[in-house]
Amino acid sequence: MSDTAVTSTDAAAAGAAAPAVAWEPQIIVFACNYCAYAAADLAGSQRRQYPPNVRIIHAPCTGKIEMEHILDAFLKGIDGVLVAGCLEGGCHFQEGNLRARKRTDRIREMLEEIGVGAERLKMVNLSAAEAPTFVARVTEIVETVKALGPSPLRDSRVPESEGQE
Repeated sequence: MSDTAVTSTDAAAAGAAAPAVAWEPQIIVFACNYCAYAAADLAGSQRRQYPPNVRIIHAPCTGKIEMEHILDAFLKGIDGVLVAGCLEGGCHFQEGNLRARKRTDRIREMLEEIGVGAERLKMVNLSAAEAPTFVARVTEIVETVKALGPSPLRDSRVPESEGQE
């Protein structure tokens, strides 16, 4: 038997723990079809990298994203949300992104009031050709939320199986 085998066996017997996995925030991006989702698609085509802990939800327009969708994401343990829409004045549904901006601002106020933190929710406007900007904004929210730590709502959430009869 080699010295290496004895050493690793001794370490296991001594109860040496495996290195802990670092916490990574879970982020959802609500992306409008015509601009933000197209920018994300272009980023993929250009093989631009952004953090793997980001999930993109394809929406027809950010104006169709109700407050309940965003709040529900936080209640289910998501650490941060990015709403990405068309450039202001360039919405394909005329004023959808302006409605989304108002909703996002109201939710940010609520998140601040309840102690979750407004920084966990952000809205950005970009065009379909702005793949580098999309990647930069996604990376920014991941870094912001990582600095804030896990969502305070993460531990208080009720398992989906409870309360259903």
